[in-house]
Formats: sequence, structure tokens, C-alpha cells
Amino acid sequence: MSSERVFSMELELIRDVESYDPDKRTHLEFWPLGVVDFKKARFPCCVVWTPLPVVSWLAPFIGHLGICREDGVIMDFSGSNFVNIDNFAYGSVARYLQLDREQCCFPPNLASHLCKNGFKHSEYGTSLTWDDALRSSMNHFEHKSYNLFTCNCHSYVANCMNRLCYGGSLKWNMVNVAALIFLKGCWVDSMSVVRSFLPFVVVLCLGLVIAGWPFIIGLSSFSMLLFCWFILGSYCMKGVLEC
Repeated sequence: MSSERVFSMELELIRDVESYDPDKRTHLEFWPLGVVDFKKARFPCCVVWTPLPVVSWLAPFIGHLGICREDGVIMDFSGSNFVNIDNFAYGSVARYLQLDREQCCFPPNLASHLCKNGFKHSEYGTSLTWDDALRSSMNHFEHKSYNLFTCNCHSYVANCMNRLCYGGSLKWNMVNVAALIFLKGCWVDSMSVVRSFLPFVVVLCLGLVIAGWPFIIGLSSFSMLLFCWFILGSYCMKGVLEC
């Protein structure tokens, strides 16, 4: 599958989320969310991102991802059999995207599904509330081994969004979750941009000065290998990255 085809698929999924039919939305009474509070690290119903040490210095499109409860507390899969609660690994949030609870499916029973994936959604695992979905995914990942290449923080967020059937989709994975925060996410402040890209620029310049163009070619090859691995694992070898 070509990278252009995959990228177009991810853009289509993101457009589907944006244009999700309001007539098919759940008609539940949601309690009002609090405001996003950067100082207290409260991001109600948000997906949050921060750069990873060393890895993001070489490939700035890769970072650590978490998802937040309705009260804004961050939950992230940061180690084997361990989901962090209110202690975001690898530093403060640099980028965030608030999700719409009305684009989720919270069916009390099989006959009450408002999404098009009724049976598959029930088979995957449904939830009655936003926090219930995150808690169910946490229980699932507390029995999983962490691996940067096969089962990581993106896997946890994708699992949560599939339980929510966010945007009417059960096809959330590492790639389209990363694309969503990359294309739609908001920066917390200007310093977040600096700490996300400055190390990469420094490494790039030092490598160019010390090793010249072979370093640039090697760095580009490393990024391309990572990109291809996640693309192939998500769409061609699904069993490899499912956790």
C-alpha cells in the first residue's frame, strides 16, 4: 500500500470525524466540561502529546501520547502493565486536541447503538460514559507489555477511541491517531514548539557540520524506516501492532 494512499485514507477518516452526522449523535445529557488549564495540566476529553527524549530529537513527528478523562486528568500507557494517571510521562503537554463527546457512541444495549458498527462495537467493547471507556482500556493495558514499535502509548489512545467509536469509526490505530493530533492539534504555547523542534534542529546542524550529507541521508533513512514500519504494521500486518 503506497504512502500516498495511506495518507489519503487518514485524511478521509479525519474529514469523516469533522462531518459526522449530528442526527446520528447520541442524545445524552453530558455534564459540562471544565476549561483547559495549562498550569494545572487539566485537558478535559483531550488527546495530548509531548516530545520523547532522544527519539523526537531524531524524528520530531514521533512523541508520547495520552488521553484525558472528563475532569481533565491525563492517562497514558508509559510502561509494561502500567497506565499513568495524572502524571504525564516525559514532561508537560506540548500539544492537545479536545474531542467531542457527542461524536461517541454510548449504547446501554445492542439495540441502542447509534453508530453504524453496532455488533462490531459491542464485540470490541462498549462503554456507558467517556471515563468508563478510558477505564476499560486501562484495565486491558495493565496486562500488556510496552514496546515502542508494537504496543505503545498510541495503541492505548487508539483503543480508547475505538471503545468510544469516536466519529463512528472502529478503525483508529497508531497512524491515524498520530495524524489526528499532528494535523488538528493546538500548541500549548510558543515554548512548546521550541522544545519540540529545537533539539531536532540542533542535532541536524551538528550532524551536518561533523559528518556532512551522509548524516542527513542516514537520518532521513531512519525516519523513513520508522514511518514505513508503522504504516505496514497498521495496514498490512495488523496482527503485529494489535495489543
